[in-house]
Amino acid sequence: MSEILGNINSVESMGLVDGPGIRYVVFMQGCELRCKYCHNPETWDKNGKCEKLSAQQLVKKIERFKNYFSSEGGVTFSGGEPLLQPAFLLDCLKECKAKGLHTALDTAGVGFGEYDEILAYTDLVILDIKSSNEKRYREITGQDMSRFKKFCSDCQRLGKKMWIRQVIVPGINDNNECMDELAAFVAGLQNVEKVELLPYRTIGVHKYRELGLPYRLEGVSEMSAEKCSQLESALHAQIAAIRGEISRK
Repeated sequence: MSEILGNINSVESMGLVDGPGIRYVVFMQGCELRCKYCHNPETWDKNGKCEKLSAQQLVKKIERFKNYFSSEGGVTFSGGEPLLQPAFLLDCLKECKAKGLHTALDTAGVGFGEYDEILAYTDLVILDIKSSNEKRYREITGQDMSRFKKFCSDCQRLGKKMWIRQVIVPGINDNNECMDELAAFVAGLQNVEKVELLPYRTIGVHKYRELGLPYRLEGVSEMSAEKCSQLESALHAQIAAIRGEISRK
């Protein structure tokens, strides 16, 4: 049987924001969403420029940094969309767990097939919510929510620990209606350990020019970190209030 090779766009050996502790972050190649604010368009094409590695080769590289991970750190598989390489991802997760490494999956939840076995070897799911509104989700990503809903449902059924993240863009989702929708959605989820709002940044604009791609948010200013923080605080309070109402019923 031939060894499964994965397409790796890049890695970060000392990541500090992609899960708890210090992380080795693997950015996998390929994504079917076309989010308006994506800052990694070079990861879209599944056959784009990348390094091909087996799970054993990749985990051997990761192990070199194991001493830096401490009790909380570990490995985060990101992208692109890691769920689009399910067989390779599963091999990697199994290898990592065999080595005693904490595993996190940073995903938009848009892959293929069944996720039970992948999630069985995943300690933490970092779920990137584009929108909890069907129409707005399609406007942002170019796709419907069916696969996202399926993945989210599987995470709930299997009781996976989750972090929730959403990028906030001026004029698109920095309003009360979007926050109300997000609060209602998150309040209905179990095992959510953290909810974060990430301010939109223009750090990836130059990549679109280099790739000859149109940038659909041309002229949109970066999101104020202060306003984003205020929205996040209000969101946390709203989620707590909704959960309180649910528990009293």
